[in-house]
Amino acid sequence: MSIRIGEDAPDFTAETTEGTIRFHEWIGDQWAILFSHPKDFTPVCTTELGYLAKLKPEFDKRNTKIIGLSVDPVSDHQKWVKDIEETQGKAVNYPLIGDDDLKVAKLYDMIHPNASGGPRTAVDNATVRSVFLVGPDKKVKAMLVYPMSAGRNFDEVLRLLDALQLNAKHTVATPVNWKPGEDVIIPTSVSDDAAKEKYPQGFKTLKPYLRYVQQPK
Repeated sequence: MSIRIGEDAPDFTAETTEGTIRFHEWIGDQWAILFSHPKDFTPVCTTELGYLAKLKPEFDKRNTKIIGLSVDPVSDHQKWVKDIEETQGKAVNYPLIGDDDLKVAKLYDMIHPNASGGPRTAVDNATVRSVFLVGPDKKVKAMLVYPMSAGRNFDEVLRLLDALQLNAKHTVATPVNWKPGEDVIIPTSVSDDAAKEKYPQGFKTLKPYLRYVQQPK
């Protein structure tokens, strides 16, 4: 199946390094980041998992859980996390899903539907390099897909999460290269009269469809 922004994130039950989870139940009333890897003991992913472990307190501040997936069994994950801590200087502090039967990878359209389980190489699993941002309503809010050769920018995932949460709370959009604290955009669905009522401090109109306002608190 294909995954689209705005649709329900498919639910699933899976074994992880922190026990069995049911995805929607595990999310609860929080946000969630589901990110996948083609294979355990791969170089780029090793750096990513370590960096994300260091970044986890920032996601915690944003009421957001993080969970990884690799199409290998949990027993391999438990060995891999030792290498990650040794080489990256930080222990993995979030669950990793074991998906050696490719059930979740296929459910989220991260791998060819005809792919088979069992021993596979990273090249076989090359498309399993995805990030899904899921809201408390269990709907997919954003997706990112990377090739195997390029390490993902999890600082960008954090920035994207900030933008999504700001939109969810205040119904505003963010301009190109926006960073928290910078001005935001009033959507065209909000009339000037409504905007004047909502933003009594005023806003700047460059075009009728392009209006900037100070980021709401």
